[in-house]
Amino acid sequence: MKITLKLFASLTDYLPPESKYTNIVALDIAPETTIDQLVEQYRLPEKLVHLVLVNGSYVAPELRATRTLAEGDVLAIWPPIAGG
Repeated sequence: MKITLKLFASLTDYLPPESKYTNIVALDIAPETTIDQLVEQYRLPEKLVHLVLVNGSYVAPELRATRTLAEGDVLAIWPPIAGG
């Protein structure tokens, strides 16, 4: 099934080279893939996976191991961002 993965800020370093400037990659994943499985597959450091949205809705950290993705979903992930 097809989903869209969007990584922001420093997480774009984990995208394929052709996607680094758009921050978007189209993925073909197995049905019932969870958010945590996808994070692990892309080797995203757990401490950098801070804000997670699926189709614009926040997914709390304790739900990411069981929240599966569906055809057409958009998974967006931001690292913690500090400003000053």
